[in-house]
Amino acid sequence: MPARPARPRIFADREDGGRRLAGELRERAWADAVVLGLARGGVPVAAVVARWLGAELDVAVARKIGAPGHREYGVGAVTPDGPAIYDEAGLRALKLTAARMARAESRERAEACRRIERYRAGRPPAGLTGRDVLLVDDGLATGVTATAALRDVRAARPRTLVFATPVAAPGAAARLLGEADDVVCVAEPPEFRAVGQWYADFRQLGDDDVLALLAP
Repeated sequence: MPARPARPRIFADREDGGRRLAGELRERAWADAVVLGLARGGVPVAAVVARWLGAELDVAVARKIGAPGHREYGVGAVTPDGPAIYDEAGLRALKLTAARMARAESRERAEACRRIERYRAGRPPAGLTGRDVLLVDDGLATGVTATAALRDVRAARPRTLVFATPVAAPGAAARLLGEADDVVCVAEPPEFRAVGQWYADFRQLGDDDVLALLAP
């Protein structure tokens, strides 16, 4: 039986995803826009979008709270300042409670605080009140991390709040519409299993990569 052909990737790398995403966004009118890259992977995408839109670039941090023994399976998320959120259905499926996740929540909040302090490097955050804010990530799977970040940004009272990403799991974008005023994605492939499968180059980024992209 002949081997099935490899499924084509949609994007060459995160910068390519950013260009494709910017093409979806640049036709809109934006009021004093600021683009927030969700660190780490969303920052190179956001940097391209900000450049194409002529917008200010800044960073946002949210950390996934992984299930015990399966840290890549996110059952919740936390930002440096906001309350943790949990996927209640995910918790029930694994017979977990938010109380049982307290240690993991504390660990991920500490890492979120470390990262935002490192990335800010003493600079004040961009003002968000009354502005059009685009929160950008490299992909959207369950949406729990994006939800935590969106709630954090919403507390700053932006004029509008848009979540934008090159690729999303089917239905994930629609589920975020209760948190964002709009959700923009380039592709929602039905065969979605993980964000990285849709990028030819999906290398892991470090803090230094983020700092280089944020440098004035």
